[in-house]
Order: sequence, then structure tokens, then C-alpha cells
Amino acid sequence: RKADQAVPDCDLASFPADSERQQECVGKVAGKDAYNWGYDPFHYTVPEGSYATDPDGVARTVEFRRMVQALNRDGLRVVMDVVYNHTAASGQAATSVLDRVVPGYYQRLLADGSVANSTCCANTATENAMMGKLVVDSVVTWAKRYKVDGFRFDLMGHHPRANILAVRKALDALTLKKDGVDGRKIILYGEGWNFGEVADDARFVQATQKNMAGTGVATFSDRARDAVRGGTPFDADPGVQGFASGLYTDPNTSPANGTKEEQKARLLHYQDLIKVGLTGNLAKYRFTDTGGNEVSGAQVDYNGAPAGYADAPGDALAYVDAHDNESLFDALAYKLPKGTSAGDRARMQVVAMATAALSQGPALSQAGSDLLRSKSLDRNSFDSGDWFNAIHWDCADGNGFGRGLPPAADNQSKWDYARPLLTTVKAGCPQITGASAAYRDLLRIRTTEKAFNLATTAQVQDHLSFPLSGKDETPGVITMKLGDLVIVFNATPEQQQQHISALAGTPYTLHPVQATGSDDTVKSASYTAASGTFTVPARTVAVFTR
Repeated sequence: RKADQAVPDCDLASFPADSERQQECVGKVAGKDAYNWGYDPFHYTVPEGSYATDPDGVARTVEFRRMVQALNRDGLRVVMDVVYNHTAASGQAATSVLDRVVPGYYQRLLADGSVANSTCCANTATENAMMGKLVVDSVVTWAKRYKVDGFRFDLMGHHPRANILAVRKALDALTLKKDGVDGRKIILYGEGWNFGEVADDARFVQATQKNMAGTGVATFSDRARDAVRGGTPFDADPGVQGFASGLYTDPNTSPANGTKEEQKARLLHYQDLIKVGLTGNLAKYRFTDTGGNEVSGAQVDYNGAPAGYADAPGDALAYVDAHDNESLFDALAYKLPKGTSAGDRARMQVVAMATAALSQGPALSQAGSDLLRSKSLDRNSFDSGDWFNAIHWDCADGNGFGRGLPPAADNQSKWDYARPLLTTVKAGCPQITGASAAYRDLLRIRTTEKAFNLATTAQVQDHLSFPLSGKDETPGVITMKLGDLVIVFNATPEQQQQHISALAGTPYTLHPVQATGSDDTVKSASYTAASGTFTVPARTVAVFTR
């Protein structure tokens, strides 16, 4: 209820960009304000009351249905994030529900009888028949009664594979005539991470990345994400660079990046990871890696695991940032050299996002990333309030960067890295609107060119190639041929020329969407037919077509 909502009792805008005061003020009311991601479910099959104008009675149900209906009428589909892997509490706690119905059944227990909490809170035992049935019944209810168009499973790897497939089977059985919804059009994807008490199929065959291949249920792929950004989201030093953050080609001062030779070797390996991602993370796709060897996607190493794990495009979901961990702009703020201009930061943002947008299979971008959205370096903003989480739709309001040090609970170890950035890194309207327009041009190309929607590994093998991959590949540049298209990803700070002798004499021009689009820089990209040479400006993704 609005009357019960607390607000920070501070003039947040008056504090310096690197102040501790904002997060301190926001933290004092975090549990009582109007903001929370809603990851503390009590009941799975009713709309969250805090979003309703009146939490009592039917308002929350009616308003949710009207919301979905209105979004559908505007041509948008609605995917709901579902968190069946844990409950808010267990035992006899006031916010415990299932464990008070049948104690010790709906929650997953450890050997000592305690409730597992590897997901953050009280884990559910979706391997038990009635908990598994609850998940299936709940999803079907959301599909039939609320017309939700898709479901994103939080920590799906904590579910049995059989449970997620049972959800898919139940949805596929829904028909327009019988149920008012075509269940086969409802999409499913989730986090196929492998950890906790269920790791490595210890209790059942999990719904993890490798186990969901071939099911049509996509899992988030961290392979290309880490290669594009650099390192992992959990590095102690956030300055570890990657393909789109300047590794080797525009190095920062972080000792974590290693020597120049080590940087080059890691960058070239990152480029192989990104290539696998561009195929849809296919395990059996074959290409020449940067070492000159013919390999399959599964033979490319990702921290000791196969990089490629998908059987077909659609098994892996490409992305470079999501709600977890730092936003893309914030990650690049840590990683790009401190003197990088606002314009170049915006261009690198688009280069990074393009690696997902121009891949095979489904791709995701976090809301506001095209607007250079920042959370002032907050890596875990589930309860950080609107001050840190807001999407700034009006560029005159900035992009959210420099609104104070991020909340101490999850970010204090990085404060020494954050302080000098919060007062110096800037993004204004030219960069924000320019990045958004350039990214939307890439989306127009993706959605109008059928070549980005190949259905099988065989089709990808036949139509997609990396003609310059091998020992002589340019560090910081990936060139991909896709049907009648040639795409050059230039993440370096210099103009680059890519010579594809096999294409000499073949006419190519810059794709009309970019040639008539918003980005003046990409318009200077050119092609010389006599030599098969593609020339692309610095920090630019150019798409050429025949």
C-alpha cells in the first residue's frame, strides 16, 4: 500500500557522484520501500500483490490480466520470470507456506535434515512428485488464465530435466479451441547453471546447459558473454578485459590482464568463443580456430568445459548483460581505459551487444542497455531501490552513472575501483541516443534477414563461416560470412581492412539499413570488389550485403 511505503529521507541528488551517502540512505529503507525484484515467493500462482493498486481482493488478478492484454495489443509478448527453485522461508516461519502443509516434503533437505539454501533461500525439492506437479500446474495456470507468452526459469539447473520437459509437454497440449491459447507458441528458457547440492547430476539429471541440449528449451550461455566483456562477473579485480573492452588492442593498467603476449593469446581465444556463440553455441559446428586447427564448438575450451553445447540453434540464449551482476555499461566502465571518451564507450557498448544480436538462436538484451543504462556500478540491485535501478528514458537525466557508490553489502570490495570512475566517466545525450539508434539498426537487420534464423546445425554449417579465422586472424576483429551477408566486428581503436580473396569480384555494399541509418561512422565503411577488401571504422560493426 502506498501509505505504508518508505522513501529515503535524504536529498540523494545533492551528494557527490562518489559518495557513500546515497547507498546508506537507500539501505535504511530497502526492506520497506516500493522496490523489490519479487524473488521471495509465498504463493506461486497468484500475481504479486505489491504491483497492484490494491493488494486485497481481485484487483491484483484483474490488473495483471489487463496488463498482459494491453501489451499484447501493442504487439509485445510477455515473458514472466518464474522462481520455483526456492521459497521465502521454510519450517514454521510466518512466511513459510509449503513446509507448513507437509513438513520436510516440499523443501530439499541435506543429509543432516536441514533445508538446502544454495539458491539463496529455502530450496524446493522439485524432484519430489507433488512439488514437480505444482510447477507444471502453476505454469499452465499462468498460460491459460493470464495468457503469459513465455517463462524464464530462475536457476533452472536446480530443477530436474524431467520437470522442465513435463512443463513443455503440458504447454504443448494447450490449444486455442480447448484452452484459449496455443501452447506450442509459448517459449521457455532459463538459467542452466550447475552448482549446489544438485551439481553434476548428484540427485537427478538436472536442467543444465549440457542436459537441455536438443530439448528446444534454451539456456543462458555464459561463454561468449565472458569473452565479450572479459574475465568473469566474479573477478576480484573488475578490470579484466575482453574483446569489447580493449584487451590487447587498447589495454588498461590492470595487472590482472597479464603481459602483452598473454593478452594477445587470450584475446584470440576469446574470439573463438565468440565465434562459437555466433553459431548458436553449437557443439558440432566445425571451423578453423585462431591456432589454425580445425575444431568443433565442443572442442573449444571454456574454463575446462566445452564451449559449444547446443544441438541446434535455440538451445542456447545469447546475451552480454542481464539483471544479475554489473550492467554492460558499468562492466565496460571498469574495463575500458580510464581515459576512454564517452563516444568510444558508447561505440564499444554497441559492438558488445552486436555479438549477441547477430548470433543464431535467441538473443536477450537487458532493458535499457541500448540507452547505456547504468546502476552506478551496483552488481546486485535486487533491493537497491529506484535510485540505483531506474531506467532513464530521458537522456537529459543521464544514464544512471555517478549516483553514488553502490550498496556496500554486495559492492564494498570494489569501492576503491569505483570511486575514481564515478567522478570521471560520463555519458550524455549524443552517446545515449546514438547507441540506441545504432543498436536498433542492428535489430532491424537481424529481424529482416532470414539468414539469422537458421534452424539446424547443418544449415549453420552450410551458410555461416569465418573466412579469415586462423593463425593470421586480426586480434580484435571477427569477420563472419552468413549467406549473402558479410559482418565485420571491429572492436579495435583503429580502422581495419579485412581481405577475403575468395570474394574478389563479388559485389557487396553496406547494408541499406546502416547506409541510411543513424550512425554516421558506419556509413564510411566500404568494400573494394577487385581485392575483396572490407574496410570498417574503429569500434564498429558493419554489415555488408550482395
